[in-house]
Amino acid sequence: MAVDRSQQQSERGKWTGKQVFTTGEAADICKVSQQTIIRCFDSGRLNGFRVPGSRFRRIPRLELVRFMRMNEIPLDSLGDDRRRILVVDDDPQIIALVEDCLKGERFEVRSAATGYDAGILTEQFRPDIILLDYMLPDINGSVVCDRIRGNLEYTGTRIIFVSGVADDEEVQRLLKSGADAFVRKPFRADDLLRTIERLLET
Repeated sequence: MAVDRSQQQSERGKWTGKQVFTTGEAADICKVSQQTIIRCFDSGRLNGFRVPGSRFRRIPRLELVRFMRMNEIPLDSLGDDRRRILVVDDDPQIIALVEDCLKGERFEVRSAATGYDAGILTEQFRPDIILLDYMLPDINGSVVCDRIRGNLEYTGTRIIFVSGVADDEEVQRLLKSGADAFVRKPFRADDLLRTIERLLET
C-alpha cells in the first residue's frame, strides 16, 4: 500500500525531541514486536535503565539510535530529519565523490555496486533518492528503475540516473520510464547537489 509524502513526514516527526522511550515506543519506532525489544534489553544488546521501584524499562534516545544503526534500521521513524541517499555505482571514485559532496548532518548516504545489492538496500534503507548508474556490472540500471517504479511502496522515492555513455535518445527514454532526473558523468559536485535539493523539495 502506498504512503503519501505528507503521511511519511507526519510519521517521521512523531518522536522528534523525545529523549527517553518505553519498550513499546521503541518497538513502534523499530517496527518490531515489544517482546523483541525486551529481549534485546535484557540481553544487553539494547542498553537503558529500569524505573526505580518497578520493572519498567526505559531507553535513552542516543542508545536507541546506536541500536538502530547497528541493526541497519532506518532512523526516519525516530524523527531523524536527514534525507537518505542510495548511491548505486560500481566506481569507487563516484561513490567517494558523492559521499564527500553530501557529507554533513543533512544526509545519510549508503552505496551499492550492483543492481542486486541496490534492490536489497532499497528495501532495507528506504532511500529518499537513488543515484543510479546506467551501466551496472550485473544488470542495466534501467531494470532497477523499472522494478522500483513497479512497487507502490517506493512511490515517493526519486531516481536520478548518472551516466557518461547514454545518448540523448536514451536519456529521454529513461526520463519517460520513471527517472526524475539525469546527470551526465563527469559531473560537478555542486550541480549534483542542486539536482538532489530540487527533487527533495518536490
